Amino acid sequence: MTAADDENDGQATERVVIRDRRKIDAKAEAKAKVAAEAADKATGGAHRAAEPEEGAEPVEAVAPAASPALGAELEALRGELDERTHDLQRVSAEYANYRKRVDRDRSAAAELTTGAVLTALLPVLDDIDRAREHGDLVGPFASVAEQLTAVTGKLGLTAFGEKGDSFDPNRHEAVAHLTSADVTEPTCVEVMRRGYTLGERLLRAALVAVADPE
Repeated sequence: MTAADDENDGQATERVVIRDRRKIDAKAEAKAKVAAEAADKATGGAHRAAEPEEGAEPVEAVAPAASPALGAELEALRGELDERTHDLQRVSAEYANYRKRVDRDRSAAAELTTGAVLTALLPVLDDIDRAREHGDLVGPFASVAEQLTAVTGKLGLTAFGEKGDSFDPNRHEAVAHLTSADVTEPTCVEVMRRGYTLGERLLRAALVAVADPE
């Protein structure tokens, strides 16, 4: 072996060392690591945390049990709601009854007022009846009489009491009694003055002569 060969063999076995003269920024490396961990949590970290591990049994979500205090408060609210509902129903019924009573009283007051006015006009109507019986109801006086009769009729005034009517002690006032073979029951055979009603209310009874069966 020559000297040249020994020199080449020494060079082949010599270790090669590479030296990097650049300085490593430790702060930058730490910041990069924190940013990578944050990105991992924002994207896949939460998803991986939600997924069950392989081979592990799924865990069912259990709703928290209701608090006894909350249940008692709910029952109290329900009871108060029922009480207020009953109060409202009672007030509504009382108001409806009040409205009916007011309407009824108003109608009764109006009927009383109308009855008082018509009662004051009855003597005038009696004069008209007598004039009609004697044939004196002619000319302008007849027109006025017809208009007055029409107005009182619109107000609800109704005359009654005719010959041949059955005697009704609730509607007729008998001023004379006699017997007759022509009747089978007490009958009005003469009407001295007609009676009047206002609706169902009797304003004045009729004056009549009554014939009883023999």
